[in-house]
Amino acid sequence: MPSPPLDDALVTRLYKRANGDAWHLPQSVFADALAASADRAFGSEGARAGDLERHLASLHLEDLALACACAVGGEVAWEHFVREHRPHLYRAADALDRTGGARDLADSLYADLYGFPDRQGKRKSLFRYFHGRSSLSTWLRAVLAQRHVDRLRSARRLEPLPDEDAFAAQPEAPDAADPERPRYLTLIKRALGLAVARLDSRDRLRLGCYYGQELTLAQTGRLLGEHEATASRNLARTRKTLRVDVERELRTEAGLNDAQIARCFEVVTEDARLMNLADVLPEHEHARDLPPDRSTRERKTS
Repeated sequence: MPSPPLDDALVTRLYKRANGDAWHLPQSVFADALAASADRAFGSEGARAGDLERHLASLHLEDLALACACAVGGEVAWEHFVREHRPHLYRAADALDRTGGARDLADSLYADLYGFPDRQGKRKSLFRYFHGRSSLSTWLRAVLAQRHVDRLRSARRLEPLPDEDAFAAQPEAPDAADPERPRYLTLIKRALGLAVARLDSRDRLRLGCYYGQELTLAQTGRLLGEHEATASRNLARTRKTLRVDVERELRTEAGLNDAQIARCFEVVTEDARLMNLADVLPEHEHARDLPPDRSTRERKTS
């Protein structure tokens, strides 16, 4: 069944929380964006009124209102967006390509975000795909990263096949060049598995949500009753704990020296496919084991 229609009073409350007036955003446009987000979240099955309200209240409402205002060409909103988000996009582009080659992707993204009129004269902005489930900055980085990947794939398709002489110049297989490589890989995988098992159950659940189930930071935080920034800090702390514990395991249990430990980590960084954190997470660590969303508990007790 479809989701129930949005209550006008609920839309008004969320519109005020989103500070939609600051961008001179028509409330009807914001209501359409909320409905689109609900449809995206619940699909054709729809949602009960309580679930629908909880979902909408959990969105990044201020970011959603800003995106809506930009999508309809609001001048004030666009000035704010360019001033606040262009530096973040440039930093994200530089992280993707240290040579600056991805900056043009960041610049070209603005044209699609601004949108162009279709045959009926209706503006088509890339912002229509933003539904507020993550922060606007996180969504923009994801869009930029995907375009960067698409460009790399396109470039590889256009590369000519190597001639016969090129095969003779291929480097040796990694295992042939370093006979210790398989042993180091086995040791670091074992050490990481033991380190994960020693984590607090809540830390394992957070890792399971983010790496195993590939949830966003915002989704992971909501499931654990944490703010997105808190979830990010806790993940960083856990990764640091794992690194220290893995090094200790390799040194004391495997008897490796500093150079050998460094080589273990090099083996992993040479090919990220060899080590996937999701592979060492316990299979029973699922989101259903998490405590209720803190925001839900707060509304129940208020």
